[in-house]
Amino acid sequence: MPFDPTRVDFWIFDLDYTLYPASARVFEQIDQRMGVFIAELLGCDAAEARRIQKMYFHDHGTTLAGLMHYHAIEPREFLDYVHDIDLTGLAQVPRLAAQIAALPGQRIVFTNGDAPYAARVLDALDLADCFHGMWDIHAMEYRPKPEPSAYSGMIAALGVDPERAVFVEDSARNLGPAKALGMQTVWLDAATDWGDRAKDDAAIDIVIDDIGQWLDACLAELAETKPLG
Repeated sequence: MPFDPTRVDFWIFDLDYTLYPASARVFEQIDQRMGVFIAELLGCDAAEARRIQKMYFHDHGTTLAGLMHYHAIEPREFLDYVHDIDLTGLAQVPRLAAQIAALPGQRIVFTNGDAPYAARVLDALDLADCFHGMWDIHAMEYRPKPEPSAYSGMIAALGVDPERAVFVEDSARNLGPAKALGMQTVWLDAATDWGDRAKDDAAIDIVIDDIGQWLDACLAELAETKPLG
């Protein structure tokens, strides 16, 4: 079934590389700080730290999940360290803010990052007032997307009807659990090295490469069928 915006009452967005482009290089800073954290934790060199970091990311969904599993680290210490970055590379996007604000229903950020970092990003983008709720790694009890509990927990806590929801995400592997619950799914192909990892075409309703163009199309279709706002 093709994507149908008229069936959506809950608009769920990933944060990193979904609400801002990969060209902002925000995650490159986080990536670098993860490597430093691991090197200091394990007493290894940078190359070994990077190998471990990526292994944990691919095997456990996030580097943090792997570190908690194998090394019992305190998650808030890690998250505070890796998110202590410069966000001046993020530019405000008035067009995107207007588009998201015009979407009817509830608008939610669903991120494997933590709420303090996500709030800083949304403030830098001037998107903070566009959303009604957030589900972060703390709320997930550190079991990140694509762990099914991350999705079921959000649905229960925020009152989401998955049959009336769409999930927009740049990591294709994170769409499978959403699709299994009945959500419509949108893969934002940001042309990153990891975006298509474990991609399941059957779990993706539509592929886009420009979130603004897609939202314009959604709003135009909605305007033809029901009033917005």
